[in-house]
Amino acid sequence: MSVIKNRDGEYISTGESQEVVLSFLYKTVPGRMVLKVLTRPFISKIAGLYMNSFLSTGLIKGFIKNHNIDLKEYEKCRYRSYNEFFTRKIKKGKRVIARDPHAFISPCDSKLSVYEIDEQSVFHIKGSAYTLHDLLDGDEIYKEYQGGYCMIFRLTVDDYHRYCYIDDGTKGDNYFIPGELHTVNPIALEHCNIYKRNCREYTVLNTKHFGEVIQVEVGAMMIGRIKNHHRKHTFKRGDEKGMFEFGGSTTVLLVKKDQVQVDQDLLENSRENIETIVKLGEQIGYKR
Repeated sequence: MSVIKNRDGEYISTGESQEVVLSFLYKTVPGRMVLKVLTRPFISKIAGLYMNSFLSTGLIKGFIKNHNIDLKEYEKCRYRSYNEFFTRKIKKGKRVIARDPHAFISPCDSKLSVYEIDEQSVFHIKGSAYTLHDLLDGDEIYKEYQGGYCMIFRLTVDDYHRYCYIDDGTKGDNYFIPGELHTVNPIALEHCNIYKRNCREYTVLNTKHFGEVIQVEVGAMMIGRIKNHHRKHTFKRGDEKGMFEFGGSTTVLLVKKDQVQVDQDLLENSRENIETIVKLGEQIGYKR
């Protein structure tokens, strides 16, 4: 199971059922044969149609029970599909946006790891290696982030799957990179380069207080659909940027050198390969 802490320094255990399934898919020969079938585009399309249909509502009750979802935190709604439930909106006031202009906030609920970007821009996460060059599909802009931070926000199925803008600012177009979909759970990282195989979408955020920040959304196994609301756009801190449909997902922020001082507990945990639970809008650093 993953090693995870909350901001109070308490260790948190993760659900075992998801880990068992992923161990089979990625650590056994039969599992990897099944995975090759599951990740074919036509399977993703069929699964997507099902998850968006009324037929999928039968999955909701069991999911709520198995993952201890507290529906009191979310807007009351009669869900017409599993995806509508999965992307449910949280009640106003349940996530507090840090309004200090110098506070650097988390864009989503997640398990966070933070890494310094070295000259080679190579990162090792739970046994898997990837580069910024690969992550951004060869976009030369990655060179501008030497000495900065790569922040990896891993969402699990029980997290709130909508994400926000981290500051006031403007953005350009989104760049979508198709890929073979795989789960972003750490177990998978022992056998696949996730960021080469997953679909992803990135954009440059021109923020008021932290300069240019690249935000990347990464899809997950099977459906893993990324739904960003805007193309070129002017935004405010805390405005909703988009959502992930069914499937665990990941958001990555790339921050340039000397723009943000990340909170010390996050850096220390990451050095020990411990993910830290953070919530949408929570301060995770401050302007340097």
